[in-house]
Amino acid sequence: MGNNNLTTVTYFILMGFTGYPTLQILLLLVFLNFYLVTILGNVGMIILIQLDAQLHTPMYFFLSQLSLLDACYTSVITPQILATLATGKMVITYGQCAAQFFFFTICAGTECFLLAVMAYDRYVAVSNPLLYTVAVNPRICWRLVLGAYVCGMSGAILRTTCTFTLSFCDNNQIDFFFCDLPPLLKLACSDTINSEVIIVFFSNFVILANALVIVISYLLIIKALLRVKTSGGRAKSFSTCASHLTAVALFFGTLIFMYMHSGSDTSLEEDKVVSVFYTVVIPMLNPLIYSLRNKEVKAAFKRVAGRLQVFQSM
Repeated sequence: MGNNNLTTVTYFILMGFTGYPTLQILLLLVFLNFYLVTILGNVGMIILIQLDAQLHTPMYFFLSQLSLLDACYTSVITPQILATLATGKMVITYGQCAAQFFFFTICAGTECFLLAVMAYDRYVAVSNPLLYTVAVNPRICWRLVLGAYVCGMSGAILRTTCTFTLSFCDNNQIDFFFCDLPPLLKLACSDTINSEVIIVFFSNFVILANALVIVISYLLIIKALLRVKTSGGRAKSFSTCASHLTAVALFFGTLIFMYMHSGSDTSLEEDKVVSVFYTVVIPMLNPLIYSLRNKEVKAAFKRVAGRLQVFQSM
């Protein structure tokens, strides 16, 4: 079986949360509410940014792209979780599993690069406020976002190819709630060493490279803030970075735990908890972080709500 280079499995059975049968209904309701809040929050953020002219800046353009990614990649995963919880087990074809893995990896990888782009954007805004709109003009914004998507797609092609060229034989039960890398590697019946080395090396490089860009950007931001004479000016400048720092800490913290630790050090149950956090919880928290901690977003919401009230009264 170890020398078999052909996949005999045509479908997988997602076991989901079968270890908690008494909590199935409760988990279903919890994840359903999380998903609704995530979609409403992220789509609402995109609409708000589009409707309010004062939010038509590079910072909020990148934020709208982040909201789009969060809405997309949680939609790739959460409906699968809901179906698995509703039925106890979920059958998914080999092709559907590969497609889910591919699209989820595109969204997660692109978000990793986009957060680095947003850190660079904050650095330019703080260090060169007078030249900000020139240095980060719409053309450059689109190029940076396109670059993030290209890098995310390239990583997804590599990871999907390395994962689904492995052989999957008799055992087709995935002890997980979606087609993620750790359970698929443990399920493969062929030698996974080469694929794991390539995937781990590439994943670590992407995470560390983007983390390095973010760290350098914020070190330069701190250096620029130290030149601001008034404490009020420093506080105002750094307040625009606080939400981004929170989102970075949540996203990269879970990625580092999930993909930069040794697979033998943790169980699939621990991986499930971490995966739930970055596939369901973080996409829900991001629009809340950027709205509750942002005076400009609150003001824009009041302006748009006021215009809607005037329109309804006409």
